[in-house]
Amino acid sequence: MPPPEPLDAAIIFAPAGELVPLALKAVRKGGRVVCGGIHMSDIPAFPYRLLWEERELVSVANLTRADAHAFFAEAASAGVHAATRPYPLEAANEALDDLRNGRLSGAAVLAVHLGDG
Repeated sequence: MPPPEPLDAAIIFAPAGELVPLALKAVRKGGRVVCGGIHMSDIPAFPYRLLWEERELVSVANLTRADAHAFFAEAASAGVHAATRPYPLEAANEALDDLRNGRLSGAAVLAVHLGDG
């Protein structure tokens, strides 16, 4: 869903290039979209109007796990909250079924060693 008002900036940690046009659409005039991953799938074609009005699209080289942890700590202190529901990797089909049937609120997270400490 789009945000209730235009964002100053957006950062994409997911390696999904298809999120770039959506993020550009969500930022205000002069806003910035940062691609924070080392790898990303191809960014699909998008209309120039999403870059127009001084919007910026940048990538960050060598973003570390510590950088991401610091970012999320700052986001948490600002009151930003992301709802997630972890699933063991073996339950991926259950996660998809929950998503399809509206039983998931937030994001499903698949974990290889969920609960193994």
